[in-house]
Parts: sequence; C-alpha cells; structure tokens
Amino acid sequence: MRNKELYIDFCKSEKNIPIFNQYWWLDAVCGSSNWNVILVENDNSIIAALPYYLNKTLFFKFIIQPILTPFCGVFIKYPNNQKYSKKLSYEKSIINNIIKDLNSLEISYFDQYFHYDFTNWLPFFWKGFQETTRYTYVIDDIRDHEKVYSDFSNGKKKNINKAKNEIEVKFDLDPEIFYQNHKSTLGKQSEEIIYSLDTFLKIYKITVENDCGKIIYAIDKNGNIHSAIFFVWDAQSGYDLISTIDPDLRNSGSASLLIYKIIEYLSDKTIKFDFEGSMIENVEHSFRQFGAVQKKYFNIYKGNPLLRTAKEFLRNNKKLFNKVEKFLIKR
Repeated sequence: MRNKELYIDFCKSEKNIPIFNQYWWLDAVCGSSNWNVILVENDNSIIAALPYYLNKTLFFKFIIQPILTPFCGVFIKYPNNQKYSKKLSYEKSIINNIIKDLNSLEISYFDQYFHYDFTNWLPFFWKGFQETTRYTYVIDDIRDHEKVYSDFSNGKKKNINKAKNEIEVKFDLDPEIFYQNHKSTLGKQSEEIIYSLDTFLKIYKITVENDCGKIIYAIDKNGNIHSAIFFVWDAQSGYDLISTIDPDLRNSGSASLLIYKIIEYLSDKTIKFDFEGSMIENVEHSFRQFGAVQKKYFNIYKGNPLLRTAKEFLRNNKKLFNKVEKFLIKR
C-alpha cells in the first residue's frame, strides 16, 4: 500500500496530474482495491508514476484501460529548462524502471492508452512492447471563447444559430436521467450502452465533489432532450467524455451549440478542450469543423496476442463488455 499512499499525496500536491490519472478517478472507475501504481523516485521525491488497473481472471493477470477513461499511462514530472537530449535520456531511464516493475508483476497482458503529450514510446519498443497510433482532436486554447468561435466552420455557426431558435441550453441534468437518455438514444440506433449506471453515478459524484464535472443539455419547449454531454476538466484541459444525441432530433443543431457553451463555460477554468476521439470518419470530420487540431496518441500493449483478440471481441460486443465491466469493478 505504500505506493498508493504516496501517490495519493502526490496527486494532492501536483496540480498537473490529468484527471484520468487521479487517485479518486481510479477509485470510481476501477474500484479502490483494483488499482495500484508504479512510482519512480529520486531523492525521495516522485518524478514519475504509472497508475494501473490490475485484473486477475483464472490463470491470467492483466492491465487494461478502465471503463470511461480515455487515457492513463505514465505521468512524468520534468526538471525545469531540460535540454532535449537530456529529456530523452530522462524518459528512457524512467520507462526502463517502470518496465522493470511491470515485469515483477508477472502480468499476462498490458494494454494502456497514453496522453498525447507522451511522445516517446521508443523505450517501450526496445523492451518488446507494441503500439497502435490513434487520434483525438483538441482546441489548444479556449481562454478566449469568442476567438474560438470565430474559427468554427460556417456550417457549425449555422447550426448554432439555428439551435438558438429551437432549444434552450441548461446545466445539471439529473445523472440518472442522463444515463437513461443515453441508453434510449443508443437503443434507437440498435446499439448497447457500454457502461453501467452504477459506474456512471460514481464518476459523476466524484467529479462534482471535486468541481470538475458537469452535465449540459439541450431541451425544447415540449420537454424533449435533443442532446446532452457529460464533460470533465482538469487544470490543463476539458474533455467531452460522454455525448448523447437523439437521432430523431439531430437536425436541430443542438450538439454544436452545446460544444460552444461548454467552451464558454470552461474558458476561465482550463486551457484546452479535447473532443476525445474519434477514429470514426464522420465524427472526425465534425470535430475538425470546430477548429480543433489533430493529436496522435499511443495505445501501447504487450503480451499474449490471444488476449488482445479477446479484448477486441469484447469491445465489439458491447452487451458482453458491459457485463464483464460490472463483474470486474464489483470484485
């Protein structure tokens, strides 16, 4: 438990730790007894941390990405004014230490998504890990929300102006209503929701308690919810974590208006806005229309290829994935 206790103190004192690496986030999405952390220390000070979600099933131990957690990975605290060549050596030393501790866990499979700020996965490659590049879209500076709006495409601006005449934007939708709305709108598209109500309520509660989570929604005069977004943020960025859009009301332009209102709300609370994906062609095109720029990030993995195949099967079978997620978190 020493590492977890040290890490909790580290999270409380280090303001740049992303929300998805925070100990309280991991408690919510993994269960407090299902995660741990590898620390790298120098002169009794933490310089890097790899929090991880550890599962034990039958004869296997594996580290995977927690539900509703876009990235986790290594957090590195860099010295001030570090030269580039020194930075690469520093990263290599840290990652080698982390891999050494990972090997001591004797896991069958490792699979994590890293933040886009982590750009040097070579030390992992040299130790036999593999990588798949994925993409997200980010608005790099939202502090002047009117300037951000000026960079929206004409199509997005048209959608926003249309939505202003048809719907009202409100905050703080009841989280259970949000969940049921998401489940219902997915059902209209013959899709299954991949996270449980219990998990969502835990995440919602802890983010509200830490003043870094909120639900925004668009509703018309007849009480119909056109779209809703659960967004979270930390000192560096806001994140579009869960979006729900009623396919029957998609043409109102409400989703575009909600994004603009989120950026306006967060403009004095953080610096960037991350759309969190997507690799889906039509969604990617929509994100670009907000003036967001492409950022690549790494999915780093190692282990039995059959376990990766099983993970991809679960990802594509959302109903089964939901059942597995409920089982693992409640253990």
